[in-house]
Order: sequence, then C-alpha cells, then structure tokens
Amino acid sequence: MSKATNLSAEKAEEQHKIKLTQPKKVAAGLPAILSSAKHVYGDVGIVEGTRLMSQINQFDGFDCPGCAWPDPDDKRSPVEFCENGAKAVAEEATTDTCNPAFFKAHSVEELRQWTDYELGKSGRLTEPMILREGNDYYEAINWDEAFDIIGKQLQQLNSPDEAIFYTSGRTSNEAAFLYQLFVRQYGTNNLPDCSNMCHESSGTGLSETVGIGKGSVTLEDFYEAEVIMIMGQNPGTNHPRMLTALQKAKHNGAKIISVNPLPETGLMSFKNPQHPWEMAGKGTALTDIFLQLRLNADVPLLKALMKILLEKEKQNPGMVLDEEFIRTHTSGYEALLADLQKYDIDELISQTAISKAQIEETAELLASRQKIIICWAMGLTQHKNGVDNVREIVNLLLLKGSIGKAGAGTCPVRGHSNVQGDRTMGIWEKLKPEFRQKLKEAFNFEPPAKDGYDVMHSMEAMANGKAKFFMGMGGNFLSATPDTEYTAKGLRQCKMTVHVSTKLNRSHLVHGKTALILPCLGRTELDMQVSGPQFLSVENSTGVVHQTRGGKDPASPHLLSEPKIVAELAKATLESKSTVDWDEMVSDYDHIRDAIEKTVDGFDAYNIRVRNSGGFYLPNGARVGKFNTDTGKAKFTVNENPDHQLAEDDFLMMTIRSHDQYNTTIYGLHDRYRGIAYDRRVVLMNKEDIRKHGLKKEDKVNLYSYYDGSERSAEGFLVVPYSIPRRCVATYFPEANTLVPHNRMARKSNQPISKSVVIKIKKSE
Repeated sequence: MSKATNLSAEKAEEQHKIKLTQPKKVAAGLPAILSSAKHVYGDVGIVEGTRLMSQINQFDGFDCPGCAWPDPDDKRSPVEFCENGAKAVAEEATTDTCNPAFFKAHSVEELRQWTDYELGKSGRLTEPMILREGNDYYEAINWDEAFDIIGKQLQQLNSPDEAIFYTSGRTSNEAAFLYQLFVRQYGTNNLPDCSNMCHESSGTGLSETVGIGKGSVTLEDFYEAEVIMIMGQNPGTNHPRMLTALQKAKHNGAKIISVNPLPETGLMSFKNPQHPWEMAGKGTALTDIFLQLRLNADVPLLKALMKILLEKEKQNPGMVLDEEFIRTHTSGYEALLADLQKYDIDELISQTAISKAQIEETAELLASRQKIIICWAMGLTQHKNGVDNVREIVNLLLLKGSIGKAGAGTCPVRGHSNVQGDRTMGIWEKLKPEFRQKLKEAFNFEPPAKDGYDVMHSMEAMANGKAKFFMGMGGNFLSATPDTEYTAKGLRQCKMTVHVSTKLNRSHLVHGKTALILPCLGRTELDMQVSGPQFLSVENSTGVVHQTRGGKDPASPHLLSEPKIVAELAKATLESKSTVDWDEMVSDYDHIRDAIEKTVDGFDAYNIRVRNSGGFYLPNGARVGKFNTDTGKAKFTVNENPDHQLAEDDFLMMTIRSHDQYNTTIYGLHDRYRGIAYDRRVVLMNKEDIRKHGLKKEDKVNLYSYYDGSERSAEGFLVVPYSIPRRCVATYFPEANTLVPHNRMARKSNQPISKSVVIKIKKSE
C-alpha cells in the first residue's frame, strides 16, 4: 500500500463528527501509557521504539525534542519521559518518508488543502527540495546546488538587512552559535526566534527586576518549596514531566495554588505512569487552591494579594513580610506601597471573577510561608501588559523575600527544548555590546551594532517589501505567528524562502518566488562528521547545559546536521570574506564549543564540563541573591491594571493547545483531558454566554476580530460549553491565529497578544 493510500485511510478514520465528553478528572496514568505506546510502536516499531525510549533524557542518550523541563541531576528513572515526549520522538523517528516521489505526486496547491495534522503524517523529509519560480511541484536538488542558489540570492540583496534568519527552539547550542555567527558575519542582526512569541515578556520583566532574563530555581527547589503557585500554564499537556515534580513536592508538604481561566486536569489530579501501584488508585490531588480568574486579570489578583499581605504585616509586624530582605536587597518599595494604596481591594477582586473568600484563603497561605515558587507560561506573557504581569509576580516574591533562597524563586517554564539555550548562544535581534566585542576579538570582524527585526517586525518588514529573503532554522513560522494572512502575504513577497526541517509543514507551502527545503538530522539520529560521531548540547529551563547524543541511523543518507548546513551555507554566501574556518568548526563540534567558551559568559571549560553526567549549571545571580541590575538590587515596580473595554457582544479570546499537539505539531485530533474529540475548530464558551447569545452546543459559528478598521475572520467553529469565566472564550492554536492582530504587542517585549484578543461570535448562516 502506498504512503498516500495509508494517509488517506488514516484521514478517513480520524474525520468523524465531533464527540464531546466530560473532562477527565485525573491526568496521565494508564491512558498516557497506552497513548505513548500507540504512537511510538505505530510510527517506529516495537523493537526500535523500545530502544529509543530507553535512551530519552538519559545521561548518555538524547534530550527529548519536546519541552525544556529539567532532568534530575543525579538518579534518573529508566522511563524519564512523558506522553508528549513519546509522541515527539515517534514523530521524528517515524519510518514513513516524504521523498521526491511524494512531492512528484502532490502539488503545492494540493498540499495546501491538507490539515496540519495530515501534513505532519507525511513522514520524514529525505532530500533537499526546491520549488522553482512559477512551478507548483517541489523537485529534488543536490546539496551543492542548493547552497549555491541560496548563497547567490543572499549576495544579490541590496543590503544584509533585507534577509531574515528565524530560529526554532529545538536548535542545539552548537548550531545556534554557528547560525548567529554566520548571520552577523553576513552583516545583520535580523535574528528573530520563537522566544519573541512565547517568553520575551518573561526575559524583559525579569531582566529589569532581578537582573537576569531566566528563572532562578532548580528542580531541587521544588522539593523544598512550601508553596508553588502556577499561573497561566497547563503542565499536564505542555510540560507533563512537571507533574512528577509537583507530586514529589506535595509529598514533601508543599501547597499548590493554580491560577488559570480553565480547570486543567493535569493540575487537579495525577497518576504517575512510572509508579504502577498508582494505576488502581485515585491519583495524587495536586491543587490545594484553584483560582479561576478572568483572562488577563493576573495583575488585579496579585495586587489584591499584596494589599492583604501588607495589612496582615501591619497587624503582625515582622511575621508576614521579609522586612530585612526588602531593606537590604531591594529598591522601589515605597513606590510600590504608594501604588497599592490607590486601589480598592473590592474593586480589584471584582476584576478577577474570583471570590473574596478564595483570595483571602490564598493570602493566608502565602502569609505564613517564605519558600514560594511562582511558575508561569504564555498565559501571562502573551498580553499587551505581559511584562507587567511578570514584574508583578516579582513584586509579590520580593515582599516575601522569596528569591535567592532554596525552595523559592521565579520559574518561567519554557516550551521548546533549547529555546533558552538559543538565546544564551546569541540568537537575538539585539546584540549586547559585551558579546559584540567578544565576537569581534575572537573572529576579527566588525559585527553589526544596529538592532534587527524581532518576529513581529519581521512579519511587517516582509509584508512591506523591506525584507526579501526568509530562512527558518527549524520551526513552522507561518503556523506559529499571529495574523496568519498577513504573515502569508509577507512570505509570498519574498524572493526566496528557505526552511531547515525534519518534516513537511505549512510554512513550506506558503513561500517566496523560489523556495527550498533543507532536510536535517533529528535529535535521535547519529551525527557523523570528519572526526567521527558527534554530540550536541542544550540548556533546559533551569539553566543546566548538558549533552544530547543521537544514535539512530538517519532517516535518509542525504540528511545533514544543522551545524553542517550552517557551515556550508556560510561558505557559499561569504566565500573568502569570512574570517571563520567553517570546515574546521564542523569537523569536530569541540571546535564550536571552544569558540563558545571564548565568547559566551559562563562556559569556562565547556568541553570538559559538558562531558560530566548531567552537565553543569550556568551562573545565575538571582538564584544566589545577587541582582545584576543598575542599582545592584532587585527592583520593585509599579504596574498598570489591564483595561479591556468590551462591547455587549464582545468576548476576550485566548488561544490554547490540545493534548494531542506540541506547539504547531499536531499529533492527533483528540483533546483527551478536555473531553473533545475529532475536531479542532472549536470555541470553548461559558454556558450562560451561550444561552444569552442565542446559541447552543455544537452550533457552527464564525469568529471575527476588529483592529484598526480591519476585519479578521476564522470560520466554521463549533460551540463547546466549558467551565470558563463569563465573556471569555478559548480556541486552539494555530487554527485561530488568523484573529490575532500583527500590530498589537506587549509593551517593551513585542510579544503577540494571543491570550487576550477581542472577538465577536456570529452564528454561521
């Protein structure tokens, strides 16, 4: 049976009428085990699948290509992975291939009609492919010709600033360092990355307040914490291994507060798949207090909590706040107090949709503890006031002295497995002066000083004709970005688009006049260079740098590693102008790590320390109570309350992910925990809102957003009654991305406002 026939049968099996059931009450357990086995054994086979899963996240194995949750420093379970990690490995290690015969059989126009799920199931890319101007079919091309075509196009641009070089968070440290080095030798800082869309607000807010744009906690801190507050995050789907850490924290006595517009199963109860004896029980109840707040009401909630804590401190001086820490290690305290005095506590609480009793209960819990960790994800960062949300978290922690001590601190939970490492390696549109100087000294060239384009401004530059070349080092730029039609317009206006990928995705089908797909090795595969087999390194959410070493035979003999692709592209583009010996760099990746050691802070003895089991921690001032701000102290800040002016028929929409996806990769059509199956074009609504607006369950509706006089639409969505605050709705990403405006961004960080989009809902005719 052909690959196309197989896929057609699979599509027919999946395309049923939507099925709605009650949301699950317990996460993981036996269903997670069965789902993992189905994906791994179905895509890879029992023998190879079992071998691969025994290597994932092990000291001598490969790092999971999914999320960036940290691994234990010492002893690790033989099954140190989660359901979505298993799905990610199955997607990469699949035996299905997307070869030249596939592209000969399917035109680009035909493939555009496929869903993201169907595209992902087409298999691993096997050879470089080119879509020549005016053609509708990709065709095979050899590597030398591909590099020559790309190099010549880059040489012909009027300015290096007409080129954009995007990076996905799965790129290794070594590939990321070479990529930014090539781009800066080419002459631009146009290095947007996925951080611009997910945690840029975290980095901005944390850098301003505690002097480092990363979280301050380690995995061990979770086991010492007295309170763990989880805000705007769904770890059961997006970071399932975090549930194991939360379970251990609970067993050690921690209390968990969950703050989210939706009651997510993974935060309520958990059965650890690594403990067979738990399968028959009820699981571990994780959340002690669930605060179901309105979308983007985090600042009012935090202000209310701080006002109550300050009042308790007045009643019991020295018993609630850490006055010594505030005096010695912070600045801006008086301004914070003055700001909080402006607000009426009842008015703040009314903005949250949470009862006063629950907020007082939460404040009582915080008042008596100091070892507090606050975790968050994109539920806090993708708003106009995303930076304010992060800074207000820091305010609360500073009041309690809960930064710079064991069991306490900040924890922005990263998505892609090396998104934090890419930024450490210099993937950023802003080139710090000290890093610029080190690059200049190490490689004898003048790096560009002018800031480049971030993601949102890259979209604008392409749409306005200022940028004419786009390259994506991994990722799925079109599906990941907001305002899909606007992004597509920009990509189509480029002279050339280039994507380094393992599998086919939507971005390959919305392209420039000429388009190339460069297939690369995956995380699981053996990387053989001139000096022999290589390993790579990555950085997790807690700042640990460690090895990842694939051992699987590559899906095709024509695949190249990402570092090799960058090196060859640099040679073809820069030719004799380059001061880097690119061949030497990739002959042995130790040479790349030597260069990183010379230019990136914290990487002393890189090649020695990265070979230690579990790797090494990067320096983190906030972790040890050293705040590298301009005052040398952590900073309290004054932050604005959000102000969403909604008309009578307006709703505030957030985009979310289903349990059968990771970022833009769709593993299946079921959202098991939320009880939604066979359809992704759904809008989750409060039952009272459904009744008030004359709708009913499973009605087909169209969604519209209106910004600056422009109408954006997403049609054919089904109404799903769900537990969500009034006037708030949730839709899946990327299906609803078209409603997110490209010109509405978080202040200072420029993140898209994907979690607070004002929309209207109209019944389909």
